[in-house]
Amino acid sequence: MLSDNQIYLASRSPRRRELLRQIGVKFNLLLMRETLGRPIDIDEQPLIDETPTDYIYRIVQSKANESWKRILQRKFPLLPVLVADTIVTLDGCILGKPKDIMQAEDMLRTLSGRSHQVLTAIGVGVKDKVQVRLSTSMVQFREINEREIRKYLTQNNCLDKAGAYAIQGMAAAFIVKISGSYSGVMGLPLYETAQLLEEIGIELFPR
Repeated sequence: MLSDNQIYLASRSPRRRELLRQIGVKFNLLLMRETLGRPIDIDEQPLIDETPTDYIYRIVQSKANESWKRILQRKFPLLPVLVADTIVTLDGCILGKPKDIMQAEDMLRTLSGRSHQVLTAIGVGVKDKVQVRLSTSMVQFREINEREIRKYLTQNNCLDKAGAYAIQGMAAAFIVKISGSYSGVMGLPLYETAQLLEEIGIELFPR
């Protein structure tokens, strides 16, 4: 077991922080882009003919590798690093984070009255080794009218969320049924996360 029982979390998501605290994990934030002038660390554009599953595995592997490089560059203590990525898919197409409000409106119209998949992959990097787990959930939306879409987007920050919605917010009123992991749809599947962390010696719910 690691003596200090801590990890790095390479994510800006407050939801992922809350979920890690929920299972008693001690973590330090590892922020990849600390200044606006820095270039993007990872190109998150899907490759031609890349499936959603292949895409999310590639992104998580890349995030873990880049995070470990950052740890070495900054000469931080060599603790495991946890990364994650969430995408929404419909008919085999990836719905990532919308670029603007118009694209967010289009996404919600597309999801209205239909079932879609939410894929969240997590990766734990230790040196040059990365272990990845994938959580897949089905989410069914009721019909959403134009007034509801506009009101939702006016009152919620949707541009940093896959599929333009967050399950833990007002969009919960759109959801008829979930088959899978609620925490996975939030952005960090706790079952898979706990499995990975325990495998590398991180104690959950420490005394």
